[in-house]
Amino acid sequence: MTGWEIAAASAADMEMLRGWAEAEAWNPGDTDRFAFAVADPAGFLVGRLDGEPVACVSAVRYGDAHGFIGHYIVRPGLRGRGYGIQVWNAATERLAGRLTGLDGVVEQQDNYRRSGFRSAWTNLRFEGVPQPGGDDGAGGAGVETVDAASLPFARLAAYDRRFFPAPRDAFLSAWTSLPGRTALAAVRDGRIEGLGVIRPCAGASRIGPLYAATPQVAAALVGRLAGYAPGGEVSVDAPDVNPAAAAVLAGLGLVPSFETARMYTGPAPEVDTAGLYGVTSLELG
Repeated sequence: MTGWEIAAASAADMEMLRGWAEAEAWNPGDTDRFAFAVADPAGFLVGRLDGEPVACVSAVRYGDAHGFIGHYIVRPGLRGRGYGIQVWNAATERLAGRLTGLDGVVEQQDNYRRSGFRSAWTNLRFEGVPQPGGDDGAGGAGVETVDAASLPFARLAAYDRRFFPAPRDAFLSAWTSLPGRTALAAVRDGRIEGLGVIRPCAGASRIGPLYAATPQVAAALVGRLAGYAPGGEVSVDAPDVNPAAAAVLAGLGLVPSFETARMYTGPAPEVDTAGLYGVTSLELG
């Protein structure tokens, strides 16, 4: 294509990508881009036509063998002209040889299957103001909810590895500590039994990740984290591979509003799905 180029995103581009995602009604976090940038600084790609950005995608490398694709957007009015497949090909080439995941919106899932991705589970986004009930305020006998920053980071990173197939320490450090965010951990007898992070967005504040040893711990974390959301409104992307996740969120009065599919280029990695109540990010896994 004459005048066409694909290059790594700049800091200004990262802010632009947030605006594009917001226009797609994905409700990105206000400061997600700062954590995204440290996950893989060269992993965000922008396609430009005669210098004007028209398409984007992220192809983030984790460790030596894992990758994740997200932020796949072509500007409205310029779709169907081949720009999307060009950035898509650049993303898959960057992650060649790795087990690659993505969270695909419904209308794109057939295209992803044609590219070799297989569905592993469905994420349902639950939104609303959590209503008091059950054990959502306590989490069970002996469980204490603490500021996650009060725990050694190495312990948090090791706990995260139970639910994500590769190390992502730099990303996790930023994700849990950026201004405006709150990260809470559930602790019992010195053991981490839950972790939740809430971040501000243009719409409902999003909670992710949400990890928990029991439904009671998950409900307690959602209830506590909602106290940091304007108006108490929260949003959680719950994987149906853990049926307890939807049950907990519905029990708190949250309702489904959006659906994606977690897909991989090979067999889904082995993670603690029984403790996964909310995925961290639809863009980076």
